[in-house]
Amino acid sequence: MSESPNAQFVKRVFVAGGASLAILAGAIGAHGFIPREAGAQEIQAPAIAAPGGAPGSFADLIERVRPAVVSIQVRQRPSAQRNVPSFDGLPPGFEDYFRGPGRNPNESPTALGSGFFISEDGTLVTNNHVIEGAEQITVHLSDGRELRAEIIGADVPTDLAVLRVQGGGRFPYVSLDPNANPRVGDWVVAVGNPFGLDGTATAGIISATGRRDFGSSYVDFLQIDAPINRGNSGGPTFDLRGRVIGVNSAIFSPTGGNVGIGFAIPADTAARVIEQLLDRGRVSRGWLGVTVQPLDQDIARSLGLEDDDGALVAAVVPDSPAARAGLQQGDVILTMDGQRIEDSRHLTQRIGATGVGANIRLGIQRNRRPMNINVRIAERPSEEVVANALPRATPPAATPESATPEVAQSALGLAVRPLTEQDRARLSLQSPSGLVVLSVTPNSDLARKRVQPGDVIVEADGQSVRDLAQFEAAVTEARREGRPLLLRIEGRGGGRFIAADTSGG
Repeated sequence: MSESPNAQFVKRVFVAGGASLAILAGAIGAHGFIPREAGAQEIQAPAIAAPGGAPGSFADLIERVRPAVVSIQVRQRPSAQRNVPSFDGLPPGFEDYFRGPGRNPNESPTALGSGFFISEDGTLVTNNHVIEGAEQITVHLSDGRELRAEIIGADVPTDLAVLRVQGGGRFPYVSLDPNANPRVGDWVVAVGNPFGLDGTATAGIISATGRRDFGSSYVDFLQIDAPINRGNSGGPTFDLRGRVIGVNSAIFSPTGGNVGIGFAIPADTAARVIEQLLDRGRVSRGWLGVTVQPLDQDIARSLGLEDDDGALVAAVVPDSPAARAGLQQGDVILTMDGQRIEDSRHLTQRIGATGVGANIRLGIQRNRRPMNINVRIAERPSEEVVANALPRATPPAATPESATPEVAQSALGLAVRPLTEQDRARLSLQSPSGLVVLSVTPNSDLARKRVQPGDVIVEADGQSVRDLAQFEAAVTEARREGRPLLLRIEGRGGGRFIAADTSGG
């Protein structure tokens, strides 16, 4: 009979534990506590030297900084949405323990998190997702006091929030160090409130810096292996000098528990955001008004670029600074004020850090020719306005059989039909023509690039696609020149560019 994966895991754990106990028993016997058989050889444990600079204990550091770390309990509005861990399968008696306070389904939804004081007047920092939808915020101090807190300001893009406890008083605090420059391998200590366990301290190292694509275009995260779990959100990450070098924000975990991969907002990023939140209660960012996507080697080759540096303009928001300056879909932004743009994320960060009203000079490529465009930067609207600035496409409905245009098979492994007026209206397309994708050959180049039925090919090599013959002519020309074919696709996720491999038969 085969064992379940969980049973196998438990078995491996206990086998490993048994081996450890056996070695321990031998060591105890060597010291006379357990008699050794005659002639038995003493097992010598290998000497393991601690890494240079490793502390003998973190106790002094933790004792010094822990009073500044708080637990935060948020009673949310009844309509507020929240994410809580699954408690299915826990042994009897453990469910209530891990649920923590406020988990009763008949009560208002409650969120738990961590935070830390940054000044003696009771100003503290946490994550935005901890206090989002808050109806009441209670701060639990290390000395047992419970105080109400108010929101001074919050910033969704960086997931940071600033609170202030009510009632006055002087509070122990710690400082963010924007100049700490932490390195991979440096020791770190995280203090927080995982699963409602106040004042929990864990230690580890910085595993990586500059981690991207974990929920924010404006943050390059620190990755740490100091164990953090649900409830650590908003707590501080300290270096060995007691400086706050990061704000814990997220974990990567298939189970919701710690697997040694946590992410913290670096102190230099947090400090800039916190300063604006304290000054005005919100963060002001520059706004260009484009949707951009990164270049890859295939797209760069299709555009005749030497490398994949730069940001490709996938869409331009109407009446935005970019639209007024004349930026167009398909432009590649290569420089800003003479400095190279590494990728689309780099452009977003550079624009966001630019002052409102500033004039910038963008170096772009359009139709394989370089040019410069001057843009006056505006203030970034709210996230809701930005999200709704561009129309979202919906999949085209099936055309009635009596009116179905002729279906054709493309050399790129696609079955397509011409775009109809009904498709254009449903997808809010400006293009008068295009080809609707009906099927994609499995494991083909375009299938791997996530082209799917319902997508519409509106451009090939910068030219509108009128019919299959014109599309196939573009494929043939790209194949003759030995390069990929740049396609502009409209679909469920909006517009994007892809480079199709034309090297096939």
